[in-house]
Amino acid sequence: MATFPRNDIVSLTDDHPRHDLGESYGPDLRLSDLLTPELGDLELGYGTAAGDLRLRTAIADRHGVRPDQVVVTVGGMHAIFLLAYLLADHGGQVVTTAPLFPLTRNAYESVAADVRVVPLTFDDGYRLTADAVREQLTADTKLVSLTTPQNPSGVAVPSQTLQEIVAAMAEVCPDAYLMVDETYRTATYGDDPVAETAVGLGPKVVTVASLSKCHGAAGLRIGWIVSTDADLVGQLVTAKFNTVVSASPVTEALALRVFEREDEIFAVRRPLLEEGLAITGEWVRANDDAVEWIRPDAGALCVVRLKPHLDLERFRRAAANLGVRLADGDWFGDEPRVFRLGFGFPPPVELKAALDALRQAVDAAH
Repeated sequence: MATFPRNDIVSLTDDHPRHDLGESYGPDLRLSDLLTPELGDLELGYGTAAGDLRLRTAIADRHGVRPDQVVVTVGGMHAIFLLAYLLADHGGQVVTTAPLFPLTRNAYESVAADVRVVPLTFDDGYRLTADAVREQLTADTKLVSLTTPQNPSGVAVPSQTLQEIVAAMAEVCPDAYLMVDETYRTATYGDDPVAETAVGLGPKVVTVASLSKCHGAAGLRIGWIVSTDADLVGQLVTAKFNTVVSASPVTEALALRVFEREDEIFAVRRPLLEEGLAITGEWVRANDDAVEWIRPDAGALCVVRLKPHLDLERFRRAAANLGVRLADGDWFGDEPRVFRLGFGFPPPVELKAALDALRQAVDAAH
């Protein structure tokens, strides 16, 4: 019987503890931030299978494509599952990385895909190379699944590397698709530039993202797939209809409001991410006797590693007792001494308090 593997990352859906450093997004928007009188006239019928045209237009405008090249999904994971189901069901070969967001890996395992892994390591800065991907490609590869910036590290894959991967796929597996999960692409720090979307790298490149991480609207459960391959888009719309029929017209209307207010939202969130990153960097430097990190390129998260002389189990127990929640590295297929630290969710004062408590957990592990 097909099933989804259980992963302890589900604990992040529990109530927030006193010091929540496990989350991977910034502060939540509130419904009052988006409501307008016009929304009161919204009819509560079915939406369209592809998604509201106005919403698809807003997404398309940000990717340089047409609205008919966008499919709205129920969160980013719905998009990834539909691609897994269509392209890799019953043994289709998928090339992806480890560490990896566990729900993405679970989507491939749930459809019994043949998963080939490109290992990424803390010691190598989680840097992906085209040569490493090429080594895993075969004529049977159906899907290459990458994330940039990555979860959990926040490290980005350079555009040049993605271009080289597309070229390698054209040689080895020309019918395969490259999926690039761009969930954190626009979660930049301060005035840092936003990387170009990968969808323009070729007709076999599709991108996935959502409003959950960069915009603080995870509760809307709105994501999307962008593809210039008309046949694939048609299959995705049919697959979406057969799984959820449509997204909620209510959340689609609210999602459109998010895009209408996007500049205002980012004007608040990007400085907060920059400040959170700086606070975290200062904490790592002040505690470099016990921890080390990989500085992220974008997103509300980073990876921290305990140094070998610390007792890992004592650290975990102490952190839990102090009310500090972290995201363990082994959730993502990383080494046990690594943990994902989310610096975008707590406000700066609370982030500093959480990091002070984390220092106490470090002290207890000596």
